[in-house]
Amino acid sequence: MIFNKDTARKTAEVLLQVNAIKLQPKEPFTWASGWKSPIYCDNRIVLSYPPIRNYIRETMAKQIEKQYGKPDVIAGVATGAIGIGMLVAEYLGLPFVYVRPEAKSHGRQNQIEGHLEPGQNVVVVEDLISTGKSSLNAVRALKENHANVKGMMAIFTYGFQISKDNFEKEHVHLTTLSDYESLLEQAFNTNYISTKEQAILASWNANPAEWNAN
Repeated sequence: MIFNKDTARKTAEVLLQVNAIKLQPKEPFTWASGWKSPIYCDNRIVLSYPPIRNYIRETMAKQIEKQYGKPDVIAGVATGAIGIGMLVAEYLGLPFVYVRPEAKSHGRQNQIEGHLEPGQNVVVVEDLISTGKSSLNAVRALKENHANVKGMMAIFTYGFQISKDNFEKEHVHLTTLSDYESLLEQAFNTNYISTKEQAILASWNANPAEWNAN
Protein backbone atom coordinates (compact mmCIF):
# COMPACT_ATOMS: atom_id res chain seq x y z
CA MET A 1 0.00 0.00 0.00
CA ILE A 2 1.09 3.59 -0.57
CA PHE A 3 0.92 5.83 2.46
CA ASN A 4 -1.00 8.62 0.69
CA LYS A 5 -1.56 9.91 -2.84
CA ASP A 6 0.17 13.26 -2.36
CA THR A 7 3.35 11.58 -1.18
CA ALA A 8 3.09 9.06 -4.02
CA ARG A 9 2.88 11.80 -6.65
CA LYS A 10 5.67 13.87 -5.11
CA THR A 11 7.96 10.85 -4.82
CA ALA A 12 7.26 9.86 -8.44
CA GLU A 13 8.05 13.42 -9.48
CA VAL A 14 11.47 13.52 -7.80
CA LEU A 15 12.43 10.03 -9.01
CA LEU A 16 11.68 11.05 -12.60
CA GLN A 17 13.46 14.37 -12.08
CA VAL A 18 16.84 12.74 -11.36
CA ASN A 19 16.35 9.77 -13.71
CA ALA A 20 16.19 7.29 -10.85
CA ILE A 21 13.27 6.02 -12.92
CA LYS A 22 13.57 5.96 -16.70
CA LEU A 23 10.62 5.29 -18.99
CA GLN A 24 11.46 4.09 -22.49
CA PRO A 25 8.43 2.40 -24.09
CA LYS A 26 10.02 2.64 -27.56
CA GLU A 27 13.43 1.33 -26.48
CA PRO A 28 12.80 -1.24 -23.73
CA PHE A 29 15.43 -2.31 -21.25
CA THR A 30 16.33 -5.95 -20.63
CA TRP A 31 16.29 -6.99 -16.98
CA ALA A 32 18.60 -9.63 -15.51
CA SER A 33 15.62 -11.99 -15.51
CA GLY A 34 15.41 -11.64 -19.29
CA TRP A 35 12.17 -9.64 -19.15
CA LYS A 36 11.82 -6.81 -21.63
CA SER A 37 10.79 -3.70 -19.76
CA PRO A 38 9.84 -0.13 -20.73
CA ILE A 39 10.94 1.05 -17.26
CA TYR A 40 14.19 0.94 -15.34
CA CYS A 41 14.46 1.95 -11.70
CA ASP A 42 17.63 2.62 -9.70
CA ASN A 43 16.70 4.54 -6.57
CA ARG A 44 20.30 4.63 -5.33
CA ILE A 45 20.69 7.63 -7.63
CA VAL A 46 18.79 9.80 -5.13
CA LEU A 47 21.77 9.54 -2.78
CA SER A 48 23.70 11.83 -5.16
CA TYR A 49 21.16 14.66 -4.86
CA PRO A 50 21.06 16.11 -1.31
CA PRO A 51 17.65 17.87 -1.47
CA ILE A 52 15.94 14.77 -2.90
CA ARG A 53 17.89 12.44 -0.64
CA ASN A 54 16.72 14.49 2.35
CA TYR A 55 13.12 14.42 1.12
CA ILE A 56 13.18 10.62 0.81
CA ARG A 57 14.92 10.19 4.17
CA GLU A 58 12.55 12.45 6.10
CA THR A 59 9.41 11.21 4.39
CA MET A 60 10.29 7.55 4.95
CA ALA A 61 11.20 8.20 8.58
CA LYS A 62 7.95 10.03 9.32
CA GLN A 63 5.85 7.41 7.53
CA ILE A 64 7.58 4.63 9.48
CA GLU A 65 6.65 6.27 12.78
CA LYS A 66 3.05 6.83 11.67
CA GLN A 67 2.58 3.34 10.25
CA TYR A 68 4.58 1.16 12.62
CA GLY A 69 5.53 3.32 15.60
CA LYS A 70 9.17 4.01 16.40
CA PRO A 71 11.08 0.71 16.19
CA ASP A 72 14.25 -0.27 18.05
CA VAL A 73 16.27 -0.83 14.88
CA ILE A 74 16.16 0.03 11.18
CA ALA A 75 17.33 -2.75 8.83
CA GLY A 76 18.38 -2.07 5.24
CA VAL A 77 18.32 -4.71 2.52
CA ALA A 78 21.71 -5.05 0.82
CA THR A 79 22.86 -3.55 -1.31
CA GLY A 80 20.37 -1.08 -2.73
CA ALA A 81 18.82 0.04 0.55
CA ILE A 82 21.93 0.31 2.71
CA GLY A 83 22.45 4.00 1.99
CA ILE A 84 18.86 5.14 2.40
CA GLY A 85 18.36 2.84 5.38
CA MET A 86 21.29 4.42 7.18
CA LEU A 87 19.91 7.89 6.49
CA VAL A 88 16.49 6.93 7.85
CA ALA A 89 18.05 5.41 10.97
CA GLU A 90 20.15 8.54 11.49
CA TYR A 91 17.09 10.78 11.15
CA LEU A 92 15.21 8.71 13.73
CA GLY A 93 18.24 8.40 16.03
CA LEU A 94 18.12 4.60 15.82
CA PRO A 95 20.63 1.77 15.42
CA PHE A 96 21.08 0.38 11.92
CA VAL A 97 21.81 -3.09 10.55
CA TYR A 98 21.80 -4.44 7.03
CA VAL A 99 20.91 -7.84 5.67
CA ARG A 100 22.89 -9.65 2.98
CA PRO A 101 21.22 -11.97 0.45
CA GLU A 102 23.01 -14.84 2.17
CA ALA A 103 25.57 -15.40 4.90
CA LYS A 104 29.21 -14.69 4.06
CA SER A 105 31.33 -17.77 3.39
CA HIS A 106 34.27 -16.36 5.36
CA GLY A 107 35.05 -14.45 8.55
CA ARG A 108 32.15 -14.45 11.00
CA GLN A 109 29.82 -15.71 8.25
CA ASN A 110 27.22 -13.07 9.03
CA GLN A 111 24.10 -12.49 7.02
CA ILE A 112 23.06 -9.61 9.26
CA GLU A 113 25.71 -6.94 9.72
CA GLY A 114 25.47 -4.83 12.85
CA HIS A 115 24.23 -5.38 16.40
CA LEU A 116 20.75 -6.85 16.80
CA GLU A 117 19.30 -8.06 20.10
CA PRO A 118 16.71 -10.86 20.20
CA GLY A 119 13.18 -9.50 20.52
CA GLN A 120 13.94 -6.01 19.19
CA ASN A 121 11.32 -4.33 17.01
CA VAL A 122 12.63 -3.83 13.47
CA VAL A 123 11.34 -2.00 10.42
CA VAL A 124 12.95 -3.04 7.15
CA VAL A 125 13.83 -0.38 4.57
CA GLU A 126 13.93 -1.19 0.84
CA ASP A 127 14.62 0.92 -2.22
CA LEU A 128 12.51 -1.04 -4.72
CA ILE A 129 9.97 -3.87 -4.72
CA SER A 130 9.69 -6.03 -7.83
CA THR A 131 8.71 -9.63 -7.01
CA GLY A 132 9.52 -9.15 -3.32
CA LYS A 133 11.75 -12.23 -3.21
CA SER A 134 14.97 -10.57 -2.00
CA SER A 135 13.07 -8.28 0.38
CA LEU A 136 11.26 -11.17 2.03
CA ASN A 137 14.49 -13.15 2.19
CA ALA A 138 15.85 -10.36 4.40
CA VAL A 139 12.73 -10.48 6.60
CA ARG A 140 13.15 -14.23 7.08
CA ALA A 141 16.79 -13.77 8.09
CA LEU A 142 15.80 -11.18 10.69
CA LYS A 143 13.05 -13.42 12.09
CA GLU A 144 15.47 -16.34 12.27
CA ASN A 145 17.62 -14.07 14.45
CA HIS A 146 14.60 -13.53 16.71
CA ALA A 147 13.80 -9.99 15.58
CA ASN A 148 10.21 -8.76 15.73
CA VAL A 149 9.69 -7.41 12.21
CA LYS A 150 6.97 -4.76 12.34
CA GLY A 151 6.85 -4.24 8.57
CA MET A 152 8.68 -2.88 5.56
CA MET A 153 8.93 0.61 4.09
CA ALA A 154 10.09 0.97 0.48
CA ILE A 155 10.54 3.91 -1.86
CA PHE A 156 8.78 2.37 -4.86
CA THR A 157 6.94 -0.75 -5.97
CA TYR A 158 6.06 -1.99 -9.45
CA GLY A 159 2.88 -3.38 -7.91
CA PHE A 160 3.14 -6.80 -9.54
CA GLN A 161 0.52 -9.29 -8.40
CA ILE A 162 3.26 -11.79 -7.61
CA SER A 163 4.80 -9.38 -5.09
CA LYS A 164 1.42 -8.75 -3.45
CA ASP A 165 0.90 -12.51 -3.19
CA ASN A 166 4.39 -13.06 -1.78
CA PHE A 167 4.00 -10.44 0.95
CA GLU A 168 0.56 -11.73 1.87
CA LYS A 169 1.84 -15.30 2.06
CA GLU A 170 4.65 -14.26 4.41
CA HIS A 171 2.32 -12.02 6.47
CA VAL A 172 4.59 -9.01 6.02
CA HIS A 173 3.03 -5.54 5.91
CA LEU A 174 4.48 -3.37 3.14
CA THR A 175 4.14 0.39 2.82
CA THR A 176 5.68 2.35 -0.06
CA LEU A 177 6.15 6.04 -0.78
CA SER A 178 5.05 5.59 -4.39
CA ASP A 179 3.90 2.94 -6.83
CA TYR A 180 3.60 2.25 -10.54
CA GLU A 181 0.07 3.63 -10.89
CA SER A 182 1.08 6.93 -9.28
CA LEU A 183 4.19 7.06 -11.45
CA LEU A 184 2.22 6.76 -14.69
CA GLU A 185 -0.26 9.34 -13.47
CA GLN A 186 2.49 11.82 -12.63
CA ALA A 187 4.44 11.14 -15.84
CA PHE A 188 1.34 11.71 -17.96
CA ASN A 189 0.22 14.84 -16.11
CA THR A 190 3.65 16.44 -16.58
CA ASN A 191 3.85 15.46 -20.28
CA TYR A 192 6.72 13.07 -19.63
CA ILE A 193 4.79 10.40 -21.55
CA SER A 194 1.98 10.49 -24.12
CA THR A 195 -1.41 8.77 -23.96
CA LYS A 196 -0.10 6.00 -26.22
CA GLU A 197 3.02 5.51 -24.09
CA GLN A 198 0.91 5.43 -20.96
CA ALA A 199 -1.14 2.58 -22.46
CA ILE A 200 2.03 0.67 -23.39
CA LEU A 201 3.44 1.08 -19.89
CA ALA A 202 0.17 -0.05 -18.33
CA SER A 203 0.03 -3.17 -20.53
CA TRP A 204 3.55 -4.13 -19.49
CA ASN A 205 2.72 -3.89 -15.80
CA ALA A 206 -0.30 -6.15 -16.25
CA ASN A 207 1.82 -9.00 -17.67
CA PRO A 208 5.56 -8.21 -17.58
CA ALA A 209 6.82 -11.73 -18.24
CA GLU A 210 4.92 -12.01 -21.53
CA TRP A 211 5.07 -8.38 -22.63
CA ASN A 212 6.43 -7.57 -26.07
CA ALA A 213 7.33 -4.03 -27.10
CA ASN A 214 5.93 -4.67 -30.56
